[in-house]
Amino acid sequence: MVRIGIIQTRSYKTNQEGINSVSKLLRRIGKKGANLVCLPEQWLQDNHISDYDEEFSDFKEIAKEFSMTVIPGAFYERIGKKQVISAPVIGPNGTIIGRQEKIHPFDYEHRIIKPGKEAKIFNTSCKFGVVICYDMVFPNVANILAKKGAQVLMSPSRIVKRGIAPWSMYVQVRSLENRIPILGANVTSSKYGGNSIIVDLLDNDNVVIPKITRLRGESAIVKEFDLSRYTKIRKARFSDSKKVR
Repeated sequence: MVRIGIIQTRSYKTNQEGINSVSKLLRRIGKKGANLVCLPEQWLQDNHISDYDEEFSDFKEIAKEFSMTVIPGAFYERIGKKQVISAPVIGPNGTIIGRQEKIHPFDYEHRIIKPGKEAKIFNTSCKFGVVICYDMVFPNVANILAKKGAQVLMSPSRIVKRGIAPWSMYVQVRSLENRIPILGANVTSSKYGGNSIIVDLLDNDNVVIPKITRLRGESAIVKEFDLSRYTKIRKARFSDSKKVR
């Protein structure tokens, strides 16, 4: 069993105000035994982060205190001469153990960032992949991660209100396609639509049905998963897939 959570953030006047507010939520779910938690994409006031270690030093301490893996979101980061959007992963020892770069830039992002080229697997309390916002639209990202061994997908996102309905459908379909639970964290504000989502799957006599949990307002939730029960239905789904031309 593994306990996995998401945090839905609101808008904050400064980065420090946001870090302070969310740190309280992180501690709250850490006390509930969360092993893995994800925050939204670009939820801070200034989303151009020059030093993840410095910006998220408080989160690193909390991660270490509760032996919890934290995905603090996804932000603009400069690597050498290129700028990317990346999601750092803070391991349960309180250090950044890796980054997932956004693979599919959305709209204006094409002019600003270089796309990532690899869908990575991280392994702490379980094997998981990070699907950043618009990457959820493209079936190959989730499928590749599932076939690489991911047991759950975490999705830091920033979805405007008019996009909530299609986003919700994409998340559910990716979950059903790959027989894998997905947790998508979103921002809630006058512009962004909240409705952070957890998609669990129930096997009802060989008919797999999504079980949906949503968040309201600035909040956090932790859900317990028996990831082993997904193994059989995922293996069956992938074995049924046929090559076509």
